[in-house]
Amino acid sequence: MSDFTTYKFIADDNEERIDVFLSNVYKDASRTYLQKLIKEGNIIVNGKVVSKSSYKLKEDDEIELNVPEPLPLEILPEDIPIDIIYEDDDFLIVNKPKGMVVHPAPGHLNGTLVNAVIFHCKDKLSGINGILRPGIVHRIDKDTSGSLIICKNDSAHRFIADQLKEHSITRIYQGIVTGHLKDYEGTVDVFLDRDKNDRKKMSVCDKLHGKHAVTHYKVLESFDGYDLVEFKLETGRTHQIRVAMKYLNHPLLGDYTYGAANNKFGIEGQVLHAKTIGFIHPSTKEYVEFEAPLNNEFVELLNKLRK
Repeated sequence: MSDFTTYKFIADDNEERIDVFLSNVYKDASRTYLQKLIKEGNIIVNGKVVSKSSYKLKEDDEIELNVPEPLPLEILPEDIPIDIIYEDDDFLIVNKPKGMVVHPAPGHLNGTLVNAVIFHCKDKLSGINGILRPGIVHRIDKDTSGSLIICKNDSAHRFIADQLKEHSITRIYQGIVTGHLKDYEGTVDVFLDRDKNDRKKMSVCDKLHGKHAVTHYKVLESFDGYDLVEFKLETGRTHQIRVAMKYLNHPLLGDYTYGAANNKFGIEGQVLHAKTIGFIHPSTKEYVEFEAPLNNEFVELLNKLRK
């Protein structure tokens, strides 16, 4: 029995990158995963292995895509309480608590949201993103709380992932920033890439090397030394809001990575909450929208600031 499933395609255009071509014709995997397959030598063009995502195809090139068979699920279900805002046969919306990691990683295989949803959903989770990320169509940072979509089947996963790719999903966050923003409303329109000095961080860069990141913001309330801000994402890049606020010199309160090392409230981790998420339902094809209540730490902090 083969350890791979092979798919064959014919290129229909000149000078198209192979990773772009594959992401358009093979919808069961993300572009990042396809780039990983390319790097590992699982892509063959006209009988020769291609190992660079930037490889340019020519019209009528024959491409073989070898996708490894999924390994047996090794992530254990855990009876961890989760705040479910909505659930049906296609997905559930979870209000992720601050401090919880979304999915397992090598050396960190328990206590995550995935462990919790495996317990809740059993075998009813999409498998597109591999054994470590069943059901996970998008992520939020460990210390960011709020609404997260968990997909129960591959069809729903693909449908919602396409909306994420097209930036058509409504994503509204609330956060508390240090200092006062110069403009009460505005847009941070930049390009982001991994920081050259610290690969765990993102930084603003030039158009040639980065990914476009657009963040709309609006001040909802001002306090002594802080602003409560609403953020609406037009794109969904890693650490997008956190970097945008650092770029404006008003980092999120508690964000040790992009802001001050401590604060007078003793808050650890950015005060940021994914409040609203909206998208076209994969089955009904109607727009649906969900709101996640603010976590207790956020509410208590607002009460302190208002006093």
